[in-house]
Amino acid sequence: MKGRNRESEPIEMPPHPIPYPNPLPNGEREPRPARIARREFITLLGGAVTAWPLAAHTQQPERMRRIGILLPAVADDAEFQTRVGAFLQGLQQSGWTIGRNVQIEYRWASGKPDDIRRHAAELAALAPDVILATGGITVAPMLDATRSVPIVFVQVTDPVGGGFVESLARPGGNATGFTNFEYGLSAKWLELLKQIAPGVKLAALLRDPTNPSMIGQFAAIQSVAPSFGVDLRPIDVRIASEIERAVTAFARSSNGGLIVLAGATAIRHRELIIALAARHKLPAVYWQRNYVTGGGLISYGPDTIDPYRRAASYVDLILKGAKPADLPVQAPTKYELAINLKTAKALGLTVPNTLLVSASEVIE
Repeated sequence: MKGRNRESEPIEMPPHPIPYPNPLPNGEREPRPARIARREFITLLGGAVTAWPLAAHTQQPERMRRIGILLPAVADDAEFQTRVGAFLQGLQQSGWTIGRNVQIEYRWASGKPDDIRRHAAELAALAPDVILATGGITVAPMLDATRSVPIVFVQVTDPVGGGFVESLARPGGNATGFTNFEYGLSAKWLELLKQIAPGVKLAALLRDPTNPSMIGQFAAIQSVAPSFGVDLRPIDVRIASEIERAVTAFARSSNGGLIVLAGATAIRHRELIIALAARHKLPAVYWQRNYVTGGGLISYGPDTIDPYRRAASYVDLILKGAKPADLPVQAPTKYELAINLKTAKALGLTVPNTLLVSASEVIE
């Protein structure tokens, strides 16, 4: 309970002056209360003043902390809004409330490298207490901009190979976080393509040649391709016109299918890729469920929401004094298989029951 403000309250005075005490039987009067010496009074007052800041401290608002968030998407992207919502929910569960003890600085970079570098520099200049970064496309520029501000990343495929951390167990620098998946997972995409479209003999792998993680993803798929009797055709894409031209040319081949490798370019052109696959009747496998909810055929990969909720726990630890160098990089714990039956029907495909029973989401 807050103490009353004595300066603002009127002092209640007795209705009549207090009479001086009656004389004692021997004619003497009661002794007056002992006077406090001026020096003693000042000493007592000084002690009280010293105590005031301690009392006032308990009534001070909590220290405001700042979190920067760098995202390779536009602000109205529903998928990323959901991810950010999961992160904020995780913060709230750890006791952080926007406007009371934490402030968020958002930077939506739309996936364009120049925009990402500019926003990374802006966030670094603000010197927040910690920064949340999504994907290698944002982490690299963020580390170029600052080696002192703590960074928690999500959805990074190979943080060691990317030079973001020294090792998964001991990151060693100012960054740590949560990986997207191991390269070996990529082989599962070719397996799924053959399961849902057994007639596929040629698979186009859409990749961004500027993304280092594409090398590992491609190698994992290449290692299992002979066992599935599938030839691979890598297609390097970076801009919309290039993607449209490449997919249209590939569609002229018979018995073809698509595998979209994980990366920021594919995220940025998600709707275009889905539309091209539908237009050219190409069965396609993706790594995120939002492709399937948007009309794509099938996807398999880690839960894209859970890492943001888990990232909030690392941000909480850092705000409470932990160092990124001491927080191990963590792998995904949840995976999801999504299938769009409407798209399968439009492609003339029958989805095997083995896939349906193991799917975490089926769109009808």
